[in-house]
Amino acid sequence: MQKFSTLLLEIKDNVAHLTLNRPDAANGINLEMAQDLDEASLKCDDNPDVRVILIKGAGRMFCGGGDLKTFASKSESELPRYLEDVTSHLHRAIARFARTKSPVIAAVHASAAGAGFSLACACDLVIAAESAKFTMAYTRAGLTPDGSATYFLPRMVGYRRAAELIFLNPVLSAKEAHDLGIVTRVVPDAELDAHASAIAAELAAGPTRAYAGIKKLLIESATSELDEQMGRETETICSAAWTRDAREGIDAFVSKRTPKFIGE
Repeated sequence: MQKFSTLLLEIKDNVAHLTLNRPDAANGINLEMAQDLDEASLKCDDNPDVRVILIKGAGRMFCGGGDLKTFASKSESELPRYLEDVTSHLHRAIARFARTKSPVIAAVHASAAGAGFSLACACDLVIAAESAKFTMAYTRAGLTPDGSATYFLPRMVGYRRAAELIFLNPVLSAKEAHDLGIVTRVVPDAELDAHASAIAAELAAGPTRAYAGIKKLLIESATSELDEQMGRETETICSAAWTRDAREGIDAFVSKRTPKFIGE
């Protein structure tokens, strides 16, 4: 277990369990947490043993967004620079999560608001408890979104619905978020940890380099022309074909057995 000032990071069975750990502050993102996320994302990306990242929140909710109490303590001249520092670290972490070889899963309970909602949107899979709620909330504080929300959210739900979510701040139930394509699966509250851990374990036993290629292709598809994207598909599948996991997967399919992937 690696302890940061605002996070817990435990790597076990090829899964990095990353827990937002400011429960008394609704896991609000301040500069310290943004810095910790930046460093933790780098540790996960650099560690060859990490094949999946599972992000959770300690205490009563996943993440209530930015730490507005800290924001309020800053003077008018201090706040813009403080937010620049916060978002610089937060955005480096999110960019690294998006580009890392490992699938990233968010296990959301209770509430994902503001930057917590944005962080969930940036993950590859989102498993939500039935009672979980999602809201953008930025304009309630007179602010604009950060944490990649304006990149991922319109691609998930379309421009009109994204504008509605950001301008009007409706509170989405887990089912509504699922119906919009923001959430991957909704599970009973009591089963959230077990379900998210089971998916993480399944992915940790999978073809990690193929997952990395898939993540890259999906990100790039948002701005690619058809022929350009298919060219990337050719390049990526040929690269995957060189891996030991590809050979194992093909041999296992032909032999009608379960493959044993090693992430290489």
